[in-house]
Amino acid sequence: MNATLRPLRDLLATAIPELSPQAWEDFQEIWAPVSVRRKTVLSSPGYQEKFLYFVLEGVQRVYFFDQNSREATLVFTYPYSFAGVLDAFLLQCPSKYYFETISDSQLLRTRYDQFHRIQQQHPCLREFVDKTLHTVIAGLLQRMVELQCFTSEEKFTQLLKRSPHLLQVVPQKYLANYIGVDPTNFSKLINKVRM
Repeated sequence: MNATLRPLRDLLATAIPELSPQAWEDFQEIWAPVSVRRKTVLSSPGYQEKFLYFVLEGVQRVYFFDQNSREATLVFTYPYSFAGVLDAFLLQCPSKYYFETISDSQLLRTRYDQFHRIQQQHPCLREFVDKTLHTVIAGLLQRMVELQCFTSEEKFTQLLKRSPHLLQVVPQKYLANYIGVDPTNFSKLINKVRM
């Protein structure tokens, strides 16, 4: 097996104990490696998302600009997770969001037609996608609660519990934006909250 695909294989093997050798063989064939420099926009509003990504190295973010040019960082992705503008990919509709690399990134990517076809061929892979989407929805609901109900300190603490390494690899302005605080207040949070 190609070493580049090992993290993807490990993820699938854990999630799908009954994964057949043929299902894995077919699934691995739809992924192509891609190297991307930092600060590269991979998806933009108004364009249909062509690819689903799997992160091998680096950090990326999905973000949004409103009509007043206010920015909202929605999600960070990092090894070993799926990435991209998922709603635009799965619904095959124009994106409302940007998907950008924060650091140099090594990714695997697949096209929608390949991804859709492989799910039709192997029900265990379709079930894996369903379970993954359920997990994503649960995470989004939890994040909405945090944004609407938690104090800045509580949001920061939750971020550290979920992804403590982001503090070392993501610029503070993006982390501040993600939890909805001013960058100056974010610096105060770092000094206030015990890690």
